[in-house]
Amino acid sequence: MYTGSCLCGGVMYEVDGELEPIQVCHCSQCRKAQGSAFVTNIPVSTSAFRLLQGEGMLSSFESSPGKYRVFCKTCGSPIYSKRTDLPEALRLRAGTLNGELETRPIGHFYFGSRANWFQINDDLPKFPAAYTPAKKS
Repeated sequence: MYTGSCLCGGVMYEVDGELEPIQVCHCSQCRKAQGSAFVTNIPVSTSAFRLLQGEGMLSSFESSPGKYRVFCKTCGSPIYSKRTDLPEALRLRAGTLNGELETRPIGHFYFGSRANWFQINDDLPKFPAAYTPAKKS
């Protein structure tokens, strides 16, 4: 079980089960939404995510057709994004989780869109587009 919250603590949630690997996204939308060089996302099943408090404090913005970025309207913390074509999944913002995490980043995505002012000095794979998980057989 993992817990997390927004900066002001008004929105609190928990995630049941183990976390998927972190996806580091460098697309221009994520950079604008985070105000940073990249965003760290963790895919989470909607059935594993439970909002504990602050439902009325959440707001969303449709950043592209069918993609919603959900954030605390009091402090502005981004909590997750969701897509209408993937209703069973959220992309939780890793920085909102509390405590130590066992999961680690799997790679850099939309690397061609990265900010030129931030150096990436790790050995993670770098991909030109979105993460596409292998099909489970």
